[in-house]
Amino acid sequence: MSERTPWPYPRWIAHRGAGRLAPENTLAAFRLGAEYGFRMFECDAKLSADGVPFLLHDATLERTSNGRGVAGDQPWNALSRLDAGGWHSRRYAGEPLASLEGLIRFCLANRHALNIEIKPTPGTERLTGEVVASHAAQLWSDPALAPPLLTSFAAEALRGARATQPGLPRGLLLDTLPEGWLATALELGCVAVVCNYALWDAHTVAQVHDAGLRALSYTVNDDWAAERLLALGTDGIITDRVDRFSAEG
Repeated sequence: MSERTPWPYPRWIAHRGAGRLAPENTLAAFRLGAEYGFRMFECDAKLSADGVPFLLHDATLERTSNGRGVAGDQPWNALSRLDAGGWHSRRYAGEPLASLEGLIRFCLANRHALNIEIKPTPGTERLTGEVVASHAAQLWSDPALAPPLLTSFAAEALRGARATQPGLPRGLLLDTLPEGWLATALELGCVAVVCNYALWDAHTVAQVHDAGLRALSYTVNDDWAAERLLALGTDGIITDRVDRFSAEG
């Protein structure tokens, strides 16, 4: 059994800022999540065509902005002028896409923790991991705060992050448990495995803990699921329901 290092992050993590209550991955969402008492946030980061890390979940712009096409094919100057709030509600019309730098500065100013999911445009996995990790390390200027936790479904993105910033903690995201999943997390030097919450049971939690890693879950929006994960002894819960769960719970 490997000894687990102390875990510096809160148990509760607000998904994309404030879940569905505000336009995801915008600074407005992170401000709202903070108003509900959350002290750690999850976001999705990818690269513009000119290499600027910014926040967006999808490869394309249509769902969460008034833009069109593959986001990673466009320069940040064009992306920064899009409306990323009007799709959600009139209250947030005109809210811009957020840069990773802007979110990090917000977190530092308010002493919040951050989970950056590296969400590459297909074909840019390693480069995105390298650039996101480098920016995160350069911008996270407060050594008294826990460093950003870098996670990804893309192993190659995590390899890129490790190659450029080996000191930043990493987590492997999984929506299934393929053969060798734990060995992959260990090979990548991860500190955590972040699973679809339905994948955790007593055995898988014990496997992760025995390997010295932490067990985190996404995206948990029901009381029964949260209670089960807490009873299993998992270490982190990512939720949309910042209005339902207490961040101190």
